[in-house]
Amino acid sequence: MRIGELAERTGLSKDAIRYYERLGLVTGERLRNGYRDFPEEAVTWLYYVRTAQVLGFSLAEISRHGEELREAPDTAEALAALFEDKIRVIDSRMAELAVLRADLRERVGTGSPLRGEAL
Repeated sequence: MRIGELAERTGLSKDAIRYYERLGLVTGERLRNGYRDFPEEAVTWLYYVRTAQVLGFSLAEISRHGEELREAPDTAEALAALFEDKIRVIDSRMAELAVLRADLRERVGTGSPLRGEAL
């Protein structure tokens, strides 16, 4: 299918699909007339990509794990480890943010909130 149809079926813009193609997330065959021809499975795969982004995965992470996800996108085993890793990253970031929040809270109302102990 051409890029316009893929865009229409996925709700993505043509520019987004071209960007994903540059990143290697989706591939289309170049026809002799220069048009891109994307396989039917590109629709499903782009839904996975968008869902993964909504779940907090970066395009780099999706690209890094793309091959294993394409092989078994619906198996719980394939996704469980990735989700567990992502949860650990989120938990770590939440702990860092809690420390940062506490530091900011301590500085509220002080005469010079940006001056503190030397780093």
